[in-house]
Amino acid sequence: MIKPCILFLLLLCGQMVLAQEETAEQPLESLTELLGEEIDDSYLQQLYYLQEHPIAVNRSTAEDWQQLKWLTSLQIESFLRYREALGSLVSIYELQSVPLWDIATIKKILPFITMEEPLQLKNALRTRFIEGQHSILLRTSRVLEKQKGYNKELANYYAGSPDRLLLRYRYQYKNYLQYGITAEKDPGEQFFKGAQSNGFDFYSFHVFARQLGQFKTIAIGDFTVNMGQGLVQWQALGFKKNAEVMQIKRQGPVLQPYSAATEYNFNRGVGVTWQNRKLEVTAFASYRKIDGSSYVDTLTDDEVVSSFYNGGYHRTASEIAKRATIDYASYGGVISYKRKALVLNANALFHQFSHALQTNGKPYDLYGIEGKRWNNYSLDYSWTYRNLHAFGEGAVDKYYNKALLSGMVMSVDPAVDISLVYRNIQSAYQTLWGNAVTENTQPTNEKGIYAGIIIRPANGWQINAYTDVFQFPWLKYRTDAPSKGKEYLMQITYQPNKQVEINLCYKGENKELNAAADTTTHFLEDNPKQGLRMNIIYKIRRGLTLKGRTELIWFNKNQPGSEEGFLNYIQGDYTINRKWKGNLRLQYFETGGYNSRIYVYENDVLYAYSIPAYYDKGWRYYLNMNYALNKRLSFWVRFAQTVFKNKAAIGSGLDVINGSMRTEFKLQVRYNLN
Repeated sequence: MIKPCILFLLLLCGQMVLAQEETAEQPLESLTELLGEEIDDSYLQQLYYLQEHPIAVNRSTAEDWQQLKWLTSLQIESFLRYREALGSLVSIYELQSVPLWDIATIKKILPFITMEEPLQLKNALRTRFIEGQHSILLRTSRVLEKQKGYNKELANYYAGSPDRLLLRYRYQYKNYLQYGITAEKDPGEQFFKGAQSNGFDFYSFHVFARQLGQFKTIAIGDFTVNMGQGLVQWQALGFKKNAEVMQIKRQGPVLQPYSAATEYNFNRGVGVTWQNRKLEVTAFASYRKIDGSSYVDTLTDDEVVSSFYNGGYHRTASEIAKRATIDYASYGGVISYKRKALVLNANALFHQFSHALQTNGKPYDLYGIEGKRWNNYSLDYSWTYRNLHAFGEGAVDKYYNKALLSGMVMSVDPAVDISLVYRNIQSAYQTLWGNAVTENTQPTNEKGIYAGIIIRPANGWQINAYTDVFQFPWLKYRTDAPSKGKEYLMQITYQPNKQVEINLCYKGENKELNAAADTTTHFLEDNPKQGLRMNIIYKIRRGLTLKGRTELIWFNKNQPGSEEGFLNYIQGDYTINRKWKGNLRLQYFETGGYNSRIYVYENDVLYAYSIPAYYDKGWRYYLNMNYALNKRLSFWVRFAQTVFKNKAAIGSGLDVINGSMRTEFKLQVRYNLN
């Protein structure tokens, strides 16, 4: 499929690469680039805020460090023990003496920490409402080509304009107080007319305060609730398997503010965390309307919910009909007991709907949630002993179906770290907002064991690897029998100096799915997939960097229906002066189809990013520019275009474009009021 001469030239270009200076996006990119999924921008907002208001090292708590997702619980406990034994650090360079903290880890956290002392709490109480930072952000974007859905002659068409609009006001004083409003209109939605007579299609607000005497946290408005290891509920950022093989534990506070524009998977109401030495109690209550489809059951004459609609789009008559059709209330709490290195939590969560949920009747959905009420309970723990950190959670649902997840991270040598996760989740176990370290999106119908290792054989060298073996005892979508699979990854990183970094990653997986052959008797067949990715990073000089990537994908290699994929890009990042900076990427991709698609992390305007999938054949380029007029007013602009080869139309459904190009334009303005 790929001509050798083209491959050689693109590989050669891919080696002319370089690294950027540390920014808030870099850790996020390293954690998401293998996942093929997008995450709301709440975490990216917090990282940028930490760059401007860094963590005070000598007054930091475990929860402060947990904001940096790439730190393991073992590393956090090691730092706290070091500071307790030896007292406050006198220099940032002393972090090199903390056990289990390597140079790569310290380099990642440097933009987010400071040795300066924070204000005392009594001073913060007087100033948190007046000395924080006010900011207003306005973003607009659109696809420049006309898409099929904007044809008013269609029976089901997009009623609004193709513009996406985002308005966000935010106030934050350090980590003590945060409040704000987010409003968004998606492309195709109306604005101050029709179904959106109130202007934006989605509004979100939140007030979030910390450290008010014995009240550790008070949340009003929109917030997320995070329990245990995600078997019951985890709504904040939680990564699945990736090259950072030690990042296998869910960690963070129970309550977190929600300021993203994603229109599902959050709570709207009140939450409180009360603390008293060893005991911590969290309680919350939430009510909001959610999207879904319903119909009247002819046997009972009751209206039942057939499915939730999590897309968040309300453009066509059919999408608008699903909007806010279900009343949804949830409430629950967490009781936490802490004693030295041991933490025990008891979790309870209750859901109630205005209409009964009903499964779709398919065999794979046999154990789906039904009825107007659902509840989950769990116990979870974490325990640190020397260089070992163990954690786990055991959960049950309304009908006492069981789920278990247990894991550990351990430093067996200054040059070797290992991680393990075992999960055994019954096929009938169900939860609404679960997000655990599992192969399935939701923690259900799965048994498996994961093992990861990091080896640092010499200065500048690091090897990350994991293997995961899993099985699904019951049926799944597109899998009409119990099935199994495996996944493995190895990444080698070489950094001979501060200017150069070479990264080579190999990933393989094999899952059983229904055979593609048209037969009356369904059977399963293997679907092996392999990928090879190479990055080389090299810093040219301050303010000017280059980076690039070459990636190859093989799907069903040497078997019927096989596909191959190839992608290469080169990108330049530059800072002209304090006012101007940006980046430019040129990318080529060529795949045999959707099964050999390749996901790529793309930089965007402030607080935004994307991980699109590329398939078919074509070119992609984008330009991002940022201009800071002064300390208060900043502008961002993004222009991106994808040009496909030999295609008369691109896209699907109502998003089809007649032509071979798709062009995106985005403009953003941020104004700091103080």
